Order: sequence, then structure tokens, then C-alpha cells
Amino acid sequence: MVTGADYMRRALFHAGRAAGVTTPNPLVGAVIVSPDGVVVGQGLHPRAGEPHAEVFALNDAGERARGATMYVTLEPCCHTGRTGPCTRKIIAAGIVRVVVAMRDPNPLVHGKGIEELRASGIQVEVGLLEEEAARLNRAFGIVQTQGRPMVIAKAAMSRDSRIAAAPGVRTQLSSADANRRTQRLRAMVDAIGVGSGTVLADDPMLTVRECFRARPLARVVFDRQLRTPSTARLLSTLDAGPVIILTTAAAVGRQAGRVAALKDAGATLIEGTGELAADLRALVQRDISTLLLEGGAVMHAAAWRAGVIDRVHVIVAPVELGESGLRVFDGVDVPASALSPVTVEQLGPDTWMEADVHGHR
Repeated sequence: MVTGADYMRRALFHAGRAAGVTTPNPLVGAVIVSPDGVVVGQGLHPRAGEPHAEVFALNDAGERARGATMYVTLEPCCHTGRTGPCTRKIIAAGIVRVVVAMRDPNPLVHGKGIEELRASGIQVEVGLLEEEAARLNRAFGIVQTQGRPMVIAKAAMSRDSRIAAAPGVRTQLSSADANRRTQRLRAMVDAIGVGSGTVLADDPMLTVRECFRARPLARVVFDRQLRTPSTARLLSTLDAGPVIILTTAAAVGRQAGRVAALKDAGATLIEGTGELAADLRALVQRDISTLLLEGGAVMHAAAWRAGVIDRVHVIVAPVELGESGLRVFDGVDVPASALSPVTVEQLGPDTWMEADVHGHR
């Protein structure tokens, strides 16, 4: 027997199909079910500025929406943004029952869409598969409640928790299988972030290879001292997306020549405070809702200490680098109790672990 949870899982599946392309909007899916249990309409929100999932589902259902139930992963909007309010379209279509997975964390909507539907006589139920829906839209929730992007830390390390044979020495640890997974992860986020030490030591391009990406990928360098050279390879790949250097007013004031050279090379400079949690908020203004933090150890440690890491991916290679190696996360200890749920997968010779971070602040 098909249950309401089954219909909501289908809506969540549709929502997830647009992962990586809806920023700054959330991932939303909707399914419309007739009184006799037949799915008559379904839809997802494909990208910002286009109709919402509810509208696509209503259009798909047509007249069959009258008297039906809508399952939707996020509370329908009731305000006019780039598109009109979904609540009015749901009411006009004759939907008699709406099942909502989670309330919208956006203060413009939170609870108001549900109230409007109920005031019109529609039966509204809230909370079906709420945990799954919240995890799917964790980035949107963090942007709305904390004003910064969701930060996903990714690091490759040896069995003895080292990321390099020595400070400043580039050490290849990930296998080809893990590298392919990293490319897919890059394709799903809005930006990749590294510290200036990684730029100086590795001179990476931080592009997406072997994977389709629907929109440009921003690259962010956290560089309080403005050490990034204008010859960095990042700046030769501006066709892949913008390069943003988050620095400080003091560094800009001291290095007028480097500032000019970096701007001439195409970099965007943001003068921050040097305080990571505050400076991350500037990225939201550039439609960055998810930031994949790839290194290095000092940058990762700063993010852990600032309490801004929300999800972590760790690749463990079957090698040991010894006591002289550079410790992952620069030696910051993260309690196991802060990581949940933890998933573990074998990728060739490597072990890939993923977990959400809770309470490590």
C-alpha cells in the first residue's frame, strides 16, 4: 500500500534533482495525488527566477488538481519575489489538502504560507519526513538563520591523520576513484574555498573536470595578508567562474601594487574583517549558499575553531606519513559526538567518510 510518506519521498526525489543549480533558492519538489491515490501532477523548482515546484505540479495536473492532495517538501511561499505567491495558485486550483515536510526558515514566509492555506479552508499537515527535508535544504536553512553559506570541509589524509609529508610539501593521497567523487562534489556546490597557503604551495585551478556543471563555480581564497600572486593559475580559469579573494582592509592598504595586479588579472577583492564567521556573510551577497572548503590544514583549523563547518568529507588513504607529516585540520580535535550521521564508503583503496556536524561551536 502506498502511504503519504511514499508520496513525500517522491517529492524529495524531485527536489534533489535540481541540487547545485537553484541557489539562492531552496530545493523544492511537489507531488499531487488524487482522492483515489493516483499521482496526477509532479514538479520541481529548476532554478531561481523560474516557477516554483508547486506551479509545475499544478500545471502538470491541470483540472485533476481539484479535490486533490499536494505533498510539498517546503512550505509554499505567500510573498511576491521573482515569481508570484504559490499559496494563491494552490487555492485557485482547488487543492483541498496540503502536506508540508517542513516550514520555510525564510522569515518572509515562515508559518505564513501555512496560515494562508488554512484560512482558505485547506487542510494542512506539517512535519512528514521533516528531518529528510531539512537535510536536503540544510544550506538554505543556514543562509536564512545564520546569514552565511553552508561550509563543507573536505580533506584527504593518511591512516595516521596526516595530509602532507611535511608543511608546504604537496602530497598526493587520493586515488583516482576518490578524485572522481571530489569532482562530483565540486559540481554540486556554489564555490570552492582554500587558504592562501594552498594557493602558494599547490597553485591549484579548483575547476570541475569530467562532470557537467550548470552554472559558473566561484573560487574563494581566504587571504588575510594578501599573499596571492597575480600569476596564480586560478586567475587563468576565469571562464570557469569568478575568483574572489577575501582579505582585509589593512592588507589592501599596505599592498596597492598587488591589489592593482590582482584586479587587472580579473580577481574580485573583498575587504573583510579577518574574522571568518563574519566574512563568510559577504559570500551570500554573491549568491553563494554552499562552500566546499578544500584546504589547507590551517584554513580548516580556522574554520573548525570558528564553528562554521556544517558537513565534513574525509578521504583516508591506506598509507602512513609519519610524525613529520602535517596533521589534518592542523591538530584540531573534533569530538565524535559532533558528527552525525556518519556514512562510510570504500572507493578503490580509499575510505570515504561523510558526516553532518552538529554542536561543534
